[in-house]
Amino acid sequence: MRERKAGGTEAILCCYSGGTIKPKSIVIIAVLTLVLGGTAYYHWGRMPQSTPSLQVKYVISPSLDVLDTRAQVHRVINVLKAGERVEVLSEAGEWAKIRLSAGSDGWVLAKELLDSNTYGKGQAVLKQLSSEQVQAAGHAAGAVNLHTEPSREAPVLAMLMQGEKLEVFNRKLVAKRGSSNPPGKAAAASAREAWYLIRSGPRAGWLLGRLVTLDIPSAISPYAENYNMVAWFQLNTVLDGGQNIPQYLVADRAGSDEFDYTHIRVFTWWAKQHHYATAYVESNLKGSFPIQVEHIDNVPYFRLRLVDGKGNKFQKIYKLSNTIVRPVGIVEGWESNALPQPHRRGMRR
Repeated sequence: MRERKAGGTEAILCCYSGGTIKPKSIVIIAVLTLVLGGTAYYHWGRMPQSTPSLQVKYVISPSLDVLDTRAQVHRVINVLKAGERVEVLSEAGEWAKIRLSAGSDGWVLAKELLDSNTYGKGQAVLKQLSSEQVQAAGHAAGAVNLHTEPSREAPVLAMLMQGEKLEVFNRKLVAKRGSSNPPGKAAAASAREAWYLIRSGPRAGWLLGRLVTLDIPSAISPYAENYNMVAWFQLNTVLDGGQNIPQYLVADRAGSDEFDYTHIRVFTWWAKQHHYATAYVESNLKGSFPIQVEHIDNVPYFRLRLVDGKGNKFQKIYKLSNTIVRPVGIVEGWESNALPQPHRRGMRR
């Protein structure tokens, strides 16, 4: 066979002697194979293998069964709790295949999982409420959905079961779904529904107001008769027989639902008679949550967010001295936390 003097692979493959590869050629081929194989490994074998990115979601329902299969005959292999983080491998119809923390896989109902973006919104609301004052406490009147916004169409953050405890921070009236703006105050009121901004453990969001039952403290619950008590606050305590008895500010709503409260009362403790006395009452208010209570030099103050007859927003601040409640002054707008000087010409607005 004709030999070629050219170098490289072609020269190696043509090195025959009577149809047999020379030993020297075998060595050269082996070395070249190792070099080429090593180069390929360096460039390709060491590169990280691409894997499909897993979608992170969170459990909505209080408890979620993880099944070993989507089949009608299945076995529960785990139970997840609300807020637990899972990795979704795939989705098929109403089912989602997830990876458990132990590394095993299982199937859950896809509607019981919350995407990361919506979960983040709920966590932002929870963080916001950590610096705000609770207006009232209660429980869920049934199994209810917690939403990101005061709307039935807003994404669901979690589900509260009947009887679950919650704290109320704010209230908002919104138009009912599919309602128009009919004439007349009565018709307009029927076209709106109230929502509460609440917190229940590690969850926060908006609940339909009619699905919330308020739990008024037993000490002042008798004073809720004939009143729609919507908020209460402990101002301080007084000592009676070795016990610290709380003194309360309460807010009531009467008439229209347009405002969060229209009436306030302060209950102080009469130690000699061992019962509460009404120390202060004020009506015809156009108030909005939140009501704020603060203490300066151990003296309780509270401020109301109100609207005057012309629709101007202002705050009215009060002070409790022993058993006497006195208005301190007025601050324009709802944003300021300033404490005003007493109004020389009285507090009427």
